[in-house]
Amino acid sequence: MTIERIVLLVAGTMVLLSTILSVYHTPVWLYLTGFVGANLVFSSITGFCPMVLILRKLGFKHGPSFR
Repeated sequence: MTIERIVLLVAGTMVLLSTILSVYHTPVWLYLTGFVGANLVFSSITGFCPMVLILRKLGFKHGPSFR
């Protein structure tokens, strides 16, 4: 699995999980959804993503995100 696919998988999972938790637990979980969205916007503008740095150190390689 490539870095790009892992980033998309984790971001999508966090958004879905926090949305479900906000419906069934407390709306405070929507802050996590907002944080993930803001991080995606920030990463697209600056090209900097902290998760990519972590995944690189763990030995994952870059690759095509879509085919």
